[in-house]
Amino acid sequence: MARIVCVAGARPNYMKIKPVMDALERRGAEVVLVHTGQHYDESMNDVFFRDLGIRPPDRYLGAGSGSHAEQTGRVMTAFEPLLDALAPDAVVVVGDINSTLACALVTAKAGPLLAHVEAGLRSRDWSMPEEVNRVATDRLSDFLLAPSPDAADNLRAEGYREDQIHLVGNVMIDTLLANLERARSSDVLDRHGLTRGAYGLLTLHRPANVDDPAVLRGLLKALGEIAGRCPLLLPVHPRAERRLADLGVPEGIRLVPAAGYLDFIALQDAARVVLTDSGGIQEETTVLGVPCVTLRENTERPITVEEGTNVLAGTDPDRIVDTVHRVLDHPPAPRRPALWDGRAGERIAGVLLDGPPAAGRLRPTDLLPATGHPAQ
Repeated sequence: MARIVCVAGARPNYMKIKPVMDALERRGAEVVLVHTGQHYDESMNDVFFRDLGIRPPDRYLGAGSGSHAEQTGRVMTAFEPLLDALAPDAVVVVGDINSTLACALVTAKAGPLLAHVEAGLRSRDWSMPEEVNRVATDRLSDFLLAPSPDAADNLRAEGYREDQIHLVGNVMIDTLLANLERARSSDVLDRHGLTRGAYGLLTLHRPANVDDPAVLRGLLKALGEIAGRCPLLLPVHPRAERRLADLGVPEGIRLVPAAGYLDFIALQDAARVVLTDSGGIQEETTVLGVPCVTLRENTERPITVEEGTNVLAGTDPDRIVDTVHRVLDHPPAPRRPALWDGRAGERIAGVLLDGPPAAGRLRPTDLLPATGHPAQ
């Protein structure tokens, strides 16, 4: 029986790791769930685990917050002896947070095979810590599990071998589709006095948007104009809450407590438009067929623009207002990328369990024997 360690470190990871764990366990693998504790709010953590039906973590590392270096170092220090004790056949890391890179580094040096879920995503923005994390994690990984063709193309362009790259689909969508009917039965609209299609949903959390008062002030001005046409609901992310309170929120934008997974899916599903700086929400709105306006200059998920309902608006206030009005006047037609079908977890389990063992595999920096050069 294969023993596989699955790592989660923050709420976005839970939706990504659950389908992988389920599929591996259905195939008979022994799965050890490790929670690094990079982000840990007891009430929200419990809500997400309950909403998603995730069993309690087998091991909790308690890394906590801190600078990027401090956080990454604490996760590595805690994960190294655990990995040595567990001696797994493989480790699965997801996404692009500090825990992802920290556990990838430890695994690469310890010897088990390393699988990266959401490999190949690129924003081309080196000022984003997540971009550094995802690029470095890909370089260390044996299995590059790409969610979309553009991600696989990025990996090929960077010189990875074809045997490393696996186009598996989007695990976030597995979780979304598995829970959509439960989410639609939520009473969250009634609790907030909302009517389907009569409000916009707003999220803000990225440091580039909320840490600079001048940038945030400009965003709020634009959002206030939009709220005059379409009232906005803003579930408050802890990162943004204090800064929003300092600046004041325009009329028409209503702040509410952060929502659990099912409630938030219900809020997205019933919104007239979603405005966000989150990567995962760009994907969820695409599958829900809800217009999404992304308040960033770039996205590591360009397929949501090319084949979904997402529109990049940047952070210039006038451009945001113009973009949102255009989207409200002419909503994009719903489109769903291939393989975003709820079966990505099954494909990942097949990649991990059906291939040759570590002793029979080329490792990340090995060259192809036939040519002596990496595949292009």
